[in-house]
Amino acid sequence: MAAPNTITIGGDLTVGRLGFGAMRVTGSGVWGDPPDRGQAIALLRRVVALGVTLLDTADSYGPGTSETLIAEALYPYPKGVVIATKAGLTRPGPNRWDANCKPAHLRQACEASLKRLKLERIDLYQLHTVDHRVPLADSVGALVELQKQGKIRHIGLSNVNTRELADARKLAIIVSVQNRYSLGDRAYDGVLDACAKDGLAFLPWYPLAAGSLVRRGGKLAEIAQRHKATPAQIALAWLLRRSPAMLPIPGTSSIAHFEENLAAGAVRLTDTEFDLLGA
Repeated sequence: MAAPNTITIGGDLTVGRLGFGAMRVTGSGVWGDPPDRGQAIALLRRVVALGVTLLDTADSYGPGTSETLIAEALYPYPKGVVIATKAGLTRPGPNRWDANCKPAHLRQACEASLKRLKLERIDLYQLHTVDHRVPLADSVGALVELQKQGKIRHIGLSNVNTRELADARKLAIIVSVQNRYSLGDRAYDGVLDACAKDGLAFLPWYPLAAGSLVRRGGKLAEIAQRHKATPAQIALAWLLRRSPAMLPIPGTSSIAHFEENLAAGAVRLTDTEFDLLGA
C-alpha cells in the first residue's frame, strides 16, 4: 500500500508528507548562530529546491535564530511553501527550555516571529507546550485572539496528551499536533490516532531519536539492506505508513543528511515489513 505524497492541514494547506524541522540550523544546544551561517542558508534553500513545502521552526530555536535564517534564505517565499512556527518555551541558556504560555508572552512572541519571518500572517502557529501554571483556556484563547486579528491562519498544539487535545478543541479549531514520536517511542499513539480520526495532522518530532534508533541493527538493518536503503530511511518510511495523519519533520544541519531523509518518501514497505517493525 503506497502512502499518499501530500497531506492537507486545516482544509486549505496542502504540503508534502515529509517536512523539514529547522531546529538544527542553530548553534550547539539549539543556541545562537550555527557554526557556518552560509552552510545553514544553503541547506534551507536546498530543502525548498527539492520540493519540501513545510518548514517547521519555533521562536525558541536560537532563540530567534532559526526564524531569522529561514527568512534570510527564502524570503520572498516560493508559492506553496508553508512556514510553521511555535511559541510558549523560553530559553534562559543552551539546552534550557522553560514554559511560558501566558497570553501576554504569546502575543509578544507572535509579533516577534512575524517580524523575523517577514510575514503578515503565519500559516500554522503552534502552542509549543502546556504551561501548567497557566490555564490552557487562557493560552489557547490568546491564539484565537491572534487568529481573529489575522496574524495567524491556523492553530496547532505541541507536547499535549489526549485530554489536553480534547480540551483545546473545545476552545479553538485545532488543525495539528506536534509530539515526540518515532518507531521506538510510541507513547503518544493515542494522540496520533485521535488526530487521524478527526483529520488533524500529526508532526512527530524526534522521529529518528537523534540517530539512536537507527544504530540498533537487527530487523531494522535487515529490512534496510533488503531495500538498499539506510535504517533511517526505513524508520521514516514506517512513520509515513503508520498513519495518514503523519507528517514527519526530520531535521539536520547537513545537506547530505537532508537528502537521505527526503529519499525515504520513495521507500515502500511491505505489509509484513511494516508489521515486523511495529511489533
